[in-house]
Amino acid sequence: EHAPNFNQPSILFRNPEITPILHELVTLSALPVAGIEVDFAVDSTGFRTTTFNAYNGVKHGQKKEHQWVKAHLCAGVKTNIVAAVAITDSNGGDSPQFGHLVKKTAEGFKINEVSADLAYSSRLNLQLAANAGGKAYIPFKKSATGRAGGSALWKKMFHYFQLNCDNFMDHYHKRSNIEATNAATKRKFGETLKSKNPVAQVNELLAKIIAYNLTVVIHEMYENGIDPEFLHPRQD
Repeated sequence: EHAPNFNQPSILFRNPEITPILHELVTLSALPVAGIEVDFAVDSTGFRTTTFNAYNGVKHGQKKEHQWVKAHLCAGVKTNIVAAVAITDSNGGDSPQFGHLVKKTAEGFKINEVSADLAYSSRLNLQLAANAGGKAYIPFKKSATGRAGGSALWKKMFHYFQLNCDNFMDHYHKRSNIEATNAATKRKFGETLKSKNPVAQVNELLAKIIAYNLTVVIHEMYENGIDPEFLHPRQD
């Protein structure tokens, strides 16, 4: 028998067929805390790569810049577990990822609340959270009005925001926990992706998130005495 090639992880990461497998492992690695988490937050964060953007050089006054990969996360606000993730390039919009993240989270968790910042403020996202069984606490832009625009939920939440702002913001500020999730992932596993191939970069980032989730599960084993069973059904 021969020892595995030292380059085997890099070879594996370049295989697009493992991407859906890694996404599923993110989901499975979060399930042990399904009985703890009911409130979630959505946000995105960037990871630097070792590749560079195309540039025109000093002649045109442009500097060489690292390319970035963006991780869009839905994380529990108690344990900071990552329940769902979507990965795009640095230009990937935040708001379009909201529905997928919430829907994926709802497959393994009961959702009571979802908090997110102004970038996610839309009638559609309020409804998508409701469809998943939760209430979205997303602040309204200064230009927003209570006009329903086809969404009674938008009108209801707008007036709640206006008349009970302090209470609304108490729910919304749970969102700050996802910033701790982002920081912990980068602190433990680095904010730079070493892979140069775009597919490999996605898979490497997914592997980081799986590893991060496992550290959360280990912590919860000792902190809350959970049974780290990775095939728990959703807790209704």
